[in-house]
Amino acid sequence: MSQHQIPSYLTPHGIGPWGVYLEQIDRVTPHLGALARWVETLKRPKRALIVDVPIERDDGTIAHFEGYRVQHNTSRGPGKGGVRFHQDVTLSEVMALSAWMTIKNAAVNVPYGGAKGGIRVDPKTLSQGELQRMTRRYTSEINIIIGPNKDIPAPDVNTNEKVMAWMMDTYSMNLGSTASGVVTGKPISLGGSLGRHEATGRGVFVVGCEAAAKKGISIQGARVAVQGFGNVGGIAARLFSEAGAKVVAVQDHMGTVVRESGIDVTALQAHVAQHGSVVGFTGAEAVQDRAQFWGVDCDILVPAALEQQITPDNAGQIKARIILEGANGPTTPAADDILHDKGVLVVPDVIANAGGVTVSYFEWVQDFSSFFWTEDEINQRLTRIMREAFASVWQLAEEKKVSLRTAAFIVACTRVLQAREMRGLYP
Repeated sequence: MSQHQIPSYLTPHGIGPWGVYLEQIDRVTPHLGALARWVETLKRPKRALIVDVPIERDDGTIAHFEGYRVQHNTSRGPGKGGVRFHQDVTLSEVMALSAWMTIKNAAVNVPYGGAKGGIRVDPKTLSQGELQRMTRRYTSEINIIIGPNKDIPAPDVNTNEKVMAWMMDTYSMNLGSTASGVVTGKPISLGGSLGRHEATGRGVFVVGCEAAAKKGISIQGARVAVQGFGNVGGIAARLFSEAGAKVVAVQDHMGTVVRESGIDVTALQAHVAQHGSVVGFTGAEAVQDRAQFWGVDCDILVPAALEQQITPDNAGQIKARIILEGANGPTTPAADDILHDKGVLVVPDVIANAGGVTVSYFEWVQDFSSFFWTEDEINQRLTRIMREAFASVWQLAEEKKVSLRTAAFIVACTRVLQAREMRGLYP
């Protein structure tokens, strides 16, 4: 990878998330045939907006936050991707996340391009009033590039349906009419979809069951370790537990708990809801050294926290036979190579966690038609799409003797670049 592809200001820590994405594109390029002439399209975001987000704090002072909205590619449809509020948000991260959304949407064949947004802020330092003012100001600043047919934000790290309601209302007030389809992940009462809250975790579970079947692993009695116990990891853990698996380890941002015979996931969720972390949970043993989590003896490992968690430093410790990437970009390319050599099956994020955007697509469709489906219908459609996407990627991986990640990128990049070629260049 040439250094000029990654501007120095985007790489404060090594190659950064954008650098990881570029390396993934370099790895898939030899498999793209004649479409490779368009590959630079995938290495350059279509549009990146950096905005100042000033608010008045409750004490009367003025605070400024930096916000981003990046539209990576819109060849197959409007941009689609979440908005995160986190103190470590960077342009490199948002660019990479938007690009992974392009790949993810194409991999599961929903008619979206990729986009992502974020504000560099620790939301725990804001009151509810300050959080609402920041959200509304950010929405007003990015208002010029979002819309139901342009770019549709959704919840992500530290954002939820309440934040989406504020974003939808702000956009609608500026427009002069209600535009429920401008965001997804909204409250049900504002045009949200049943099943959306659980969609990402459910998708991880569905794909995990498919992968386990391919590896000859029975979910009944399978040992599962989960990093991240929020909307993705927590729901995936519950579904695995309900299916008869044993969740033997859980790690969140504050601590790690393990139990050889299996953790009571429902009890742990209740504890986290009350205390905000797995720390202090009496139904499992606390582990002081966070790094020990990666060496837990398990069949299935679900990294469902943040990106770049599995690196060459810890990949060698992993004992799992399957890794389900619930988070975006949790495994670096170098760690991917180590895991491949160890015979670990890595189900990439662009397939494993695509349940969220799939049900977001369902929500968007329902908003346009003002006709809403039952939760059973949502879950059935989600399961079918996830199974079909996994099957097509698995088949291609077998045919070309490549990893599931490379196969997923081949499928997705081919779809995106075919659309780019068919549309041509204007003017």
